[in-house]
Amino acid sequence: MTEYTRYEQARILGARSLQIAMGAPSFVDTEGDESPIDIAKQEMEADKLPITVK
Repeated sequence: MTEYTRYEQARILGARSLQIAMGAPSFVDTEGDESPIDIAKQEMEADKLPITVK
């Protein structure tokens, strides 16, 4: 996983969890009862985020 500051992590997780909440597909297997923020965290840990930081 790329090293991000805690501010970058918060921004990325917030943006990705909003996408998931609005119906975007997730890139990790989920149990179905997880919140969008939990799914976004799992994606970040698995290095499967569809977000690029410049």
